[in-house]
Amino acid sequence: MKDLPLRWFEVQTKIKKRFGKEHLPDLNALLFLIGLQEVGRLQESFTKEEKQELMHVAVCRLLSQRGYYEFVGRDEDGWPHWRAVKPVEVQGAAQEDLLKELIVEYFRL
Repeated sequence: MKDLPLRWFEVQTKIKKRFGKEHLPDLNALLFLIGLQEVGRLQESFTKEEKQELMHVAVCRLLSQRGYYEFVGRDEDGWPHWRAVKPVEVQGAAQEDLLKELIVEYFRL
C-alpha cells in the first residue's frame, strides 16, 4: 500500500485536474469541496459562517467513516447532521493526517 503523502498528492492532483486549477488544493479546500458535495447545494457565494458549516459537515462525514460520528438525517433546509458517537482521540498533526487519510478514502468511494 502506498504511503499517505503519495496517496494525498494523488487525490490533490486528481481534484486539481478535474477543476482545471493552477495549484493543488489544500486540506481546507478539499474539506469545503466535500461539504458542498454532502450538502448538495451550489450557489454563487457563501458567507464565512456557511463555509465553516460546510467544512464541519465534511469533517463529520469523514469521521463517520471510522465510527466517530453517526448520520442522523437532514434538517428542513437539507443540511445533513451527525451526532458524535465516540471521542476523536488524536490531536494536532495526527488529526490532520487522519483527515487526509479519510479524504483519500472518501475520493476512492
